[in-house]
Amino acid sequence: MSTDNRLQIDLAENGVAHVRLARPDKMNALDPAMFQAIAEAEDVLSSMKGLRAVVLSGEGRAFCAGLDVSGFSQPTGSGADTLTERTHGNANLPQQAAMVWRKCPVPVIAAVHGICFGGGLQIASGADMRIVAPDTRMCIMEMKWGLVPDMGGYALWRGLVRADVLRELVYTNREFTGAEALELGLATHVDADPLAKAYQIAEEIANRNPDAIRAAKRLQDVMDDEPTDAILLAESIAQDKIIRTPNQVEAVMAGMQKRAANFTDV
Repeated sequence: MSTDNRLQIDLAENGVAHVRLARPDKMNALDPAMFQAIAEAEDVLSSMKGLRAVVLSGEGRAFCAGLDVSGFSQPTGSGADTLTERTHGNANLPQQAAMVWRKCPVPVIAAVHGICFGGGLQIASGADMRIVAPDTRMCIMEMKWGLVPDMGGYALWRGLVRADVLRELVYTNREFTGAEALELGLATHVDADPLAKAYQIAEEIANRNPDAIRAAKRLQDVMDDEPTDAILLAESIAQDKIIRTPNQVEAVMAGMQKRAANFTDV
């Protein structure tokens, strides 16, 4: 499936979708068409039958080089008329390019290689996990252009990066490697073959109860945004909807019988 030739989406039989930023000649730089294509992925993935996990990567020699500098001639650089208007739920168009992965109903694992600058780093930060090649060049780039990170970065980096470290990375826009990203909190794993590692994790997720996986992702958002009392209640509500359902019983039986589970997809 192609979204305006900027995004390629393929769903395998095991329920793992591979979403690829597909502008390799420009190192997947973000132009208005790319922003729009990524934003549209929300509807595509949300309605995809049998979806259990997503691997997000970039074609060619980079994950994403950030904003296409030719966009500087446009008012917002993204094709959006204004940045304050909420055109995609709680987000504007460029923010949706990063937040769409958090809004995806199943876990998203980003495989990051080559270059991951500016908006590209914010897109990767929207994923549930980031598997990064050790020699990847990474940077919170916006201050170089006299701008601030505004694609959801400040919301997505909460809990990932220590506050003073984040300030340094934003204020100085210094470049760091994928290996250092693990120490900083911006990488989940460092691997020489990030795409293969991302697929390995996605396939493990795909073999879990899909109802529980989706509920766990919703609870993660509650944990980030709500007080303790609300989290405790949300846990109970989610579990009450899952326990003793066919997929939950199948998970127990498969585990006891030491066989692969046969789940019914949403």
